[in-house]
Amino acid sequence: MATKDPTAVERANLLNMAKLSIKGLIESALSFGRTLDSDYPPLQQFFVVMEHCLKHGLKVRKSFLSYNKTIWGPLELVEKLYPEAEEIGASVRDLPGLKTPLGRARAWLRLALMQKKMADYLRCLIIQRDLLSEFYEYHALMMEEEGAVIVGLLVGLNVIDANLCVKGEDLDSQLAIAKNNIIKLQEENHQLRSENKLILMKTQQHLEVTKVDVETELQTYKHSRQGLDEMYNEARRQLRDESQLRQDVENELAVQVSMKHEIELAMKLLEKDIHEKQDTLIGLRQQLEEVKAINIEMYQKLQGSEDGLKEKNEIIARLEEKTNKITAAMRQLEQRLQQAEKAQMEAEDEDEKYLQECLSKSDSLQKQISQKEKQLVQLETDLKIEKEWRQTLQEDLQKEKDALSHLRNETQQIISLKKEFLNLQDENQQLKKIYHEQEQALQELGNKLSESKLKIEDIKEANKALQGLVWLKDKEATHCKLCEKEFSLSKRKHHCRNCGEIFCNACSDNELPLPSSPKPVRVCDSCHALLIQRCSSNLP
Repeated sequence: MATKDPTAVERANLLNMAKLSIKGLIESALSFGRTLDSDYPPLQQFFVVMEHCLKHGLKVRKSFLSYNKTIWGPLELVEKLYPEAEEIGASVRDLPGLKTPLGRARAWLRLALMQKKMADYLRCLIIQRDLLSEFYEYHALMMEEEGAVIVGLLVGLNVIDANLCVKGEDLDSQLAIAKNNIIKLQEENHQLRSENKLILMKTQQHLEVTKVDVETELQTYKHSRQGLDEMYNEARRQLRDESQLRQDVENELAVQVSMKHEIELAMKLLEKDIHEKQDTLIGLRQQLEEVKAINIEMYQKLQGSEDGLKEKNEIIARLEEKTNKITAAMRQLEQRLQQAEKAQMEAEDEDEKYLQECLSKSDSLQKQISQKEKQLVQLETDLKIEKEWRQTLQEDLQKEKDALSHLRNETQQIISLKKEFLNLQDENQQLKKIYHEQEQALQELGNKLSESKLKIEDIKEANKALQGLVWLKDKEATHCKLCEKEFSLSKRKHHCRNCGEIFCNACSDNELPLPSSPKPVRVCDSCHALLIQRCSSNLP
């Protein structure tokens, strides 16, 4: 049996410790429900684990007086690769009280966590392996695939809010709490190893019992049957198959456990997102109620302004009618005045004629003259009365004109109010449009939430359906089985739920219901074509 590489074992142990630390930090922070500080034990444990991961495989750099082995060198390199990291580097260098590069590295990790940029900074660092080779050995964790996995796990820390006081902490020396956390992790690791040894011992005992049974049967039937050698070989083959099957089942169990934890974490994050969106819905509904109240108030004001406008229009119509009547009366008075003046002139002419004629007939016509004088006095009195009436009518007309101008001003005000009303109608239409858009957005949000719940149920059913399926190991597959392209961070691995092989996303983007799962699950292109062909052949 080939011995395992000790550096690979160290990387695997560090990866497991990082997974446990990050998972425990996220779960405890979500249940904690507030901003984390420096004294939070899971947070201190996380920093200790990250420090050990960054120290793994670090080259020893010789200085003038001693050997120097610190993680500040590769972290300081991030400033050149990621321009946004210049601020954090300058802040670390300006901190008072930091005397060692290790203290500056610890301060850098704390500031990166508070900025929620730790995953981005380390991702740009592990991509540049030619630059990392100056600081790390070829077998270091940051140079292998485990480093990329840890960087991917760090993305989940973006949901955590941390407020760490870096200035007052002694970051140059190891803390006692960190040592205690390391001791706890070592105890947990020792406990896991003991459990693993116990499982191996039970398995070996079972294998030994099976081997003894096989050897007993071999000795019993060795002299009686000629095909005993073939049976013995078959039994050994079955033993190897059972051992391989057990190993595959253990691997599958580990995958199922990790998937279960990831699903639980995703469900917690989804529930938090749902609560936030419910709060948003409540705020939108309150805004909608306020908009409705404003619309009702504006509608009432509009009704009042329309009633006032109708009354003013009726008053204007009555005033115009009265003005027309007064104008017609004035015209009639002017005509009568002209007729009276004409009659006066004719009377004067007649008086002169009568005077000439009456010189001879004065006695006979004296009565007629006195009558004419009386008529003249009467006409002058009528003329004076008509002039006074005309002046009174002119004054009334002036008053009516002033009232008309006042009504016109009020009409202008009503027109301006009507324009404001039209503007308010436009604003009302815009508010209705915003309301409909918000209603539509709420409906889409509800649809998305229902789709998310359905996807979670699909994931649970797919998880149940996959309990009896044997999958290919992730480490054994480096290329897609169909297109034969190499897997990377961008080209992820996906299992086919029918055959258990590993494919890329492009070659396994099909979904079909299987006998083990009533709902559609992911299958590869080959299984998809085969299942479709079987379904078509079964049709009558």
